[in-house]
Amino acid sequence: MPAFSPDDPLNIRLELESVPTGSPASEVARQLVSLLTAGDLAPGSRLPAERVLAERLGVGRSAVREALAALEILGIVQIRPGSGTYLQGGTSDLLPTTLSWGLMLASDRTRELLEIRSSLERTAAILAAQRATPEQLDELQTYLDRQHDALDDPDAFIDADVRFHVLLARSADNAVLADLLQSLRSMLSVWVERRVQTRQATEAAYDEHRAIHEALRTGDVAAVQQAMDAHMATASARLENAGPVAGP
Repeated sequence: MPAFSPDDPLNIRLELESVPTGSPASEVARQLVSLLTAGDLAPGSRLPAERVLAERLGVGRSAVREALAALEILGIVQIRPGSGTYLQGGTSDLLPTTLSWGLMLASDRTRELLEIRSSLERTAAILAAQRATPEQLDELQTYLDRQHDALDDPDAFIDADVRFHVLLARSADNAVLADLLQSLRSMLSVWVERRVQTRQATEAAYDEHRAIHEALRTGDVAAVQQAMDAHMATASARLENAGPVAGP
């Protein structure tokens, strides 16, 4: 097991296997989770640089970056710009998360994940129709405006799209529900290409979000549910048909 230096100042010794060609970033995440929960690394340990991990795994740096970003959302690592990526918590703290990863990262669970996500998004929207504050509705409008301004910029559109859904979940005033939705989004983003690439796709998504927001403004629970159901149907179809993300 080779030690990595000087990129690895703690001389972390990694035993990683090359990722098969075309394998999604979830395989990178799986190996990293196994490494980080083996008990050999203390909380706060710095991981080798993305370049080193990519070389060792035989994948593009974008696959490593995507896997690390998902692990950060899940609280397994912390990415400090200009410094590196660090392990958070001990093995016992990470165990519940790794159990979830074992279930969620299986590529044949796509449909099941999307069904759960759709159900939770619907529940969040219904609760938000009853509990959202005027300030939260105004903030949702801000993200809608950002989507409209980014119809020809897929990356910016996706950012506003995600922020819209995160705030919508928070507006339901149910922390457990919001956390579950965030975890599901993270799991899906590890291996499913979520990007809308065409003007037609961004316009469709924008119109769906606008319908949800208009229903929320009126507090019409039935209309909110109908609008979210319509959005989840098209969004889930796009996700399921996109297939796994492969490294470059």
